[in-house]
Amino acid sequence: MAEAERIIGTPDIPGAAGAEPEGPSGERLPEDPPAGAADAEQPRGRRRLMVLFAVAIFAYLLDLVSKTIVVAKLEHHAPVKVVGDLLKFEAIRNPGAAFGVGEAFTVIFTCIAAVVIFVIARLARKLYSLPWAIALGLLLGGALGNLTDRIFRSPSAFQGAVVDFIAPAHFAVFNLADSSIVCGGILIVLLSFKGLDPDGTLHKD
Repeated sequence: MAEAERIIGTPDIPGAAGAEPEGPSGERLPEDPPAGAADAEQPRGRRRLMVLFAVAIFAYLLDLVSKTIVVAKLEHHAPVKVVGDLLKFEAIRNPGAAFGVGEAFTVIFTCIAAVVIFVIARLARKLYSLPWAIALGLLLGGALGNLTDRIFRSPSAFQGAVVDFIAPAHFAVFNLADSSIVCGGILIVLLSFKGLDPDGTLHKD
């Protein structure tokens, strides 16, 4: 008898060990995710957010301090040569976008910077990639740096001119916020080219 029961087997009983749960009509119910899987993602996401904001704060403060020094020491003074005629520090006020583009659209560029910050904040909610956290942090810090100038500097609120001072030969004058934005943008292009998404997943076209 025992041998016959072993061969035939016992029917699945809901709740029995090893049996899959069934619904009222007998259909199989999906299994629950492993315990702690969702909880494990939350600290990981928080760490990436901390990296993003740490990079953004560092880039923002570096830009703010550099502009404060430039306004105090270089504005209305002769340019300072750093590498002969190849690179010098020269304080100028730029009402346009990065590298002096679009001087007639200051308000528009102010709005664009605000939208960029909002989009980054939205992306941060699903951020699980460390490289993406660094890239978005660079973008956020740079955007905040130039947005601060546009809001608070003369000639008026939301129409302020950005302080630029890095002047390579035969190139537009820029600042550390511009550099941060460009580096963040290049990193995002590279990550997208490699197929790495902000949530940490890889995709192939």
